Amino acid sequence: MTLLSARVEAAPTAALRRFDFARLARRHPLVLIGGGLLALLIVLALAAPLYAGDPVTMDPFKRLQQPSGEMWFGSDNLGRDVFARTIFGARISLMVGLLSAATAAVAGLLIGVIAGYSRGFDNVVMRVMDGLMSIPTILLAIALISVTGPGIAILIVAIAIPETPAVARLVRSVVLGVRERPYVEAAICGGARLPRVLCRHILPSTIPALMVQGATVCASAILTEAGLSFLGVGVPPDIPSWGNMIASSRLYLAIAPMTLFAPGICLAVTVFAVNLLGDGLRDMFDPRSKRRR
Repeated sequence: MTLLSARVEAAPTAALRRFDFARLARRHPLVLIGGGLLALLIVLALAAPLYAGDPVTMDPFKRLQQPSGEMWFGSDNLGRDVFARTIFGARISLMVGLLSAATAAVAGLLIGVIAGYSRGFDNVVMRVMDGLMSIPTILLAIALISVTGPGIAILIVAIAIPETPAVARLVRSVVLGVRERPYVEAAICGGARLPRVLCRHILPSTIPALMVQGATVCASAILTEAGLSFLGVGVPPDIPSWGNMIASSRLYLAIAPMTLFAPGICLAVTVFAVNLLGDGLRDMFDPRSKRRR
């Protein structure tokens, strides 16, 4: 009887999961499409050593070759495999984009929560955030990299700093609205301490907006990394990156177009997938969208 009852209870659970997935696909297809594309790109990038070949070995006798069975996307001006460099370049772009978004999200969350709850801190720090927002992201990143030198860690920090003010202002606006709600005031009147109020009642309300903004920051960070690498101040030239691949291949477009099209198309698809995911998350968490459905 125990085994039979377990099977009876498991069947509705599986059906409920299938129903939830079908409802998610029907109501929020952008989340599935964007998230699926992004997950596929991450898996391909992580598994690159298993199938992509060598991205750094140069062979002068195989310069600017056309796509073939040996080199699917041909070779660049130094005889390196374009397919291998494109796949390994996805690692750099995705790592920089995701880590920059995570860094900006964490820093912006801390600043925004404290600024939204403390007026004295708000008056000082948000003026600093306004000053950072007035500086173009790529110019501030170039200035930081020129002082410290190129490197992936420095690149992540240089991209995250200009993106932090937008996250902080968004979180601050959410906190300003949530702190006046009755359940927060009831918690304060009930004797709840400030850390408990922030962690239990205010922080959860910022997560939806933070996820949407994080997707936007990730797409912007991927483009910024490609632009900085294209200008020669991003990832060092010996590390395959979509930006420096496009920069080194633009002179050979007429002879070997795949050297430029391969990283360019991958960059466009990645940014498209992240933007789709962000739009889907925005529609999912938008109360007006829920009422329309």
